[in-house]
Amino acid sequence: MTIRVLIVDDHPVVRSGLRALLDDDPTLCVVGETATGEEALVLAGVVHPDVVLCDLRLGDGIDGIETTAALRALTPPPAVLILTTFDRDAEILGAIEAGAVGYLLKESAPDAIIDALHRAAAGEVVLSPSVASRVVRGMTRATPKLTEREHAVLKQLVSGASNQEIARTLFVTEATVKTHLTHIFMKLGVGSRSKAIHVAQQSGLI
Repeated sequence: MTIRVLIVDDHPVVRSGLRALLDDDPTLCVVGETATGEEALVLAGVVHPDVVLCDLRLGDGIDGIETTAALRALTPPPAVLILTTFDRDAEILGAIEAGAVGYLLKESAPDAIIDALHRAAAGEVVLSPSVASRVVRGMTRATPKLTEREHAVLKQLVSGASNQEIARTLFVTEATVKTHLTHIFMKLGVGSRSKAIHVAQQSGLI
């Protein structure tokens, strides 16, 4: 299946370079590109990308974090993969909390970007090696902040419900449940359902 990608970056040269890179891969299809978050939201509603490759700083208007949150509120929501030069903890955590499935630095190798797009489309968490440990460290400094829906999914998880059962109870798709679980695991710094339940209990989330 071809992965539909929307590129959001305020630098024309960067957009051109990314388009050239992605066009060389037959499994990827660039369905649009834009320089602003506002235009990205409009385009996403028209071209329905599977993954949005988004910069963090977008000049005037809303930034990459705000754009990510707004994109994730669409129906259906595309996966958002941040690709930026900025690696401050606050920006990394802000993007993840807004719903991004991954955070890559522009210094990443072309093959790593291609691989990240495939993994993001599959619902996996994608982080540059230099970013991963900082995300876990930042998420565990204080009680993780979960969204209302993530709390609801976590409660169902504790009850022993399967993804299918959670989807039925919350009136969402299984793909949406998987996305919520991905963000829950990332925020709690865990890699499994049992560890998520343990950390949630220890931190007083449930």
